Amino acid sequence: MQAAVKLLSNMDNAAAIMKICEEIDKLESEADRVERAAMAKLFRDEPDVRQVIKLRAIYMLLETVTDTCEDVANIIEGIVLENS
Repeated sequence: MQAAVKLLSNMDNAAAIMKICEEIDKLESEADRVERAAMAKLFRDEPDVRQVIKLRAIYMLLETVTDTCEDVANIIEGIVLENS
C-alpha cells in the first residue's frame, strides 16, 4: 500500500502502481482463503469456547484489515485510470 501511494505523485508510474494494486488484490484473496480455513479449523478443533470467541474476533479483525487494503487499492486504481 505504501509503495503504491508513494508512486502516485507521478502518473508515469501508472503501470507499476497497477501492478502493486493487482498484488494487493491477490494477497487479499489468499487472506480470504486462509481465514476461511482457519475459522473452519477453529470451530472444528478448539474445545475451549472462550478461545473460540477470542480467535474468531482476531480472525474477523484481520479480515477487515485485508478488505480495507483491497478497498484502498481499488481507489488507487481508480485514481490511476482517471489520470493516465
